[in-house]
Amino acid sequence: MSRVKDLQKYVHKVLKGMDDNQKRAAAIAHLHGVSLAAVMIAKKRDENAELAAMAGLLHDLYAYKNGSYEDHAYKGAEYARKVLDELRLTSEEETDIICSAIWHHDNKGEIDSLMDEVLKDADVIHHSLGDPTKEVKPHEQARYERLCAEFGFIG
Repeated sequence: MSRVKDLQKYVHKVLKGMDDNQKRAAAIAHLHGVSLAAVMIAKKRDENAELAAMAGLLHDLYAYKNGSYEDHAYKGAEYARKVLDELRLTSEEETDIICSAIWHHDNKGEIDSLMDEVLKDADVIHHSLGDPTKEVKPHEQARYERLCAEFGFIG
């Protein structure tokens, strides 16, 4: 089995602990949506698509597990490190790359490492295109417009 599939199994096991079926379905859709978008972006930018997929799957798992978005990026990065260490799916360097992306993913106005940017952009794509009836979040607008230009979307 692939590392991504192993991680998906773990993520689904964690999300089974959510009592609210609608919130669990939304969590699954968001984590998988961001993971898929991260793979597409990583492939276009010649980055590691497997690590991007893993970062996408883990990026909000802490918040869903604990029901709180307070400092979720920072706490989520620490939680992701524990998960990856427990599952032994990644090298120390790969874990650092994934956890850095998770740590920085909420800072949409800043530019960080290449993989950090992949995850931020994947999160924005899912927020902005996951429900086309919703307005783009103001703090994601500039990033969304850059993504539209990069991928040839009509904003």
